[in-house]
Amino acid sequence: MSSKIFRRLAMAAALGAAGVAALPAVAHHSTAMFEWGTATEMKNVTVERWMWTNPHTFLYVKDAQGNRWAFEGMSPNHLSRAGWSKRSLAPGEKIDLTYYKLRDGRRGGFNVTVKRANGSVLNQLPVRE
Repeated sequence: MSSKIFRRLAMAAALGAAGVAALPAVAHHSTAMFEWGTATEMKNVTVERWMWTNPHTFLYVKDAQGNRWAFEGMSPNHLSRAGWSKRSLAPGEKIDLTYYKLRDGRRGGFNVTVKRANGSVLNQLPVRE
């Protein structure tokens, strides 16, 4: 094998390894955008969309005034252990929820709990007793 080809292969391998090593750092983000620990309640909102996706789930709702809201949640892996599924919420369903507000004032935040019409409560985070 010529030294020119060897150098190109070595460079490609090094670039590939650097790219793979950077993936975990790019994939994770902070929760500093939320007012963590201060739950706000919303009643009688309508589910528009429930996205069961990695690395975080997303819940989109509409309030009584027609405003759209977006809520980030935990991962499907975490939520499945807490009793959630991709079928937990359906478009058109009326729910009450609690959330941690976005610090910048936009309509949304981090979803903490969902109370369904039948009274059942789905928790995003572990419940402390």
